Amino acid sequence: MENLEIIKINEFEVEFDENGEPFVWGRKLHSTLKVLTAYKDWFPRMCEYGFTEKIDFCSILSESTGGRPSVDHKLKLDMAKEIAMLQRSETGKAVRKYLIQVEKDFNTPEKVMARALKYASMQLSTVRLENKQLQLENDRQNQLIGELKPKADYTDKILQSKGTVMVNVIANDYGLTAQALNKKLHELGIQYKQGKDWLLYRKYRGLGYTHSKTIHFFRKDGTPDTSMNMEWTQKGRLFLYELLKKNGIVPEIEKVH
Repeated sequence: MENLEIIKINEFEVEFDENGEPFVWGRKLHSTLKVLTAYKDWFPRMCEYGFTEKIDFCSILSESTGGRPSVDHKLKLDMAKEIAMLQRSETGKAVRKYLIQVEKDFNTPEKVMARALKYASMQLSTVRLENKQLQLENDRQNQLIGELKPKADYTDKILQSKGTVMVNVIANDYGLTAQALNKKLHELGIQYKQGKDWLLYRKYRGLGYTHSKTIHFFRKDGTPDTSMNMEWTQKGRLFLYELLKKNGIVPEIEKVH
């Protein structure tokens, strides 16, 4: 009579799915039982004994090794035990005995508790992952709110003010031309030129430093066009004063004559 050691040598063993439930591969069971009938003919015949797909077993398409992919089956232990007994062989009895022992071990209080703890740990990990994701989303929302808040302040307080000035007015305070001041602000990383328009770098947008107006006009040939006229608010004017002073540029009124 073949014993459990021989079964193990034949590499027949119970495996466990992602939910921790035990199962047996149909083709390994077929090989271990030394059934002479081809698996593709044998397995359907076994199913005639009242086994139902998705209840007692499920079909799995195995990876191809050069030929056509073959079908294998994941069997629940009860089905595997019954099939083993149906063979009416000593090997079948040994396989059934092995499966009964596995089932007993699987259902011991210690194993049940271990699975319960593992499940609880998995649930806890899931909750922690969800909380981490929620925290990330919350942080993102807070950042968006923080980015939008200066714009709201700008709209509510700065934009309502009529105290905006053109760059040439500020340039005149420093004894510069508008072109020279724009060039300096570009060198200092404050703004860049896009076409004919000067635009603030992203770092300085939404801080209430400027107020831009879109101007519609017609070219000499009658083609409609637009340009952006960027004016500086009083807040922006103070920002430029502090920035330029740090770089050794002061208004004419502060120069020592």
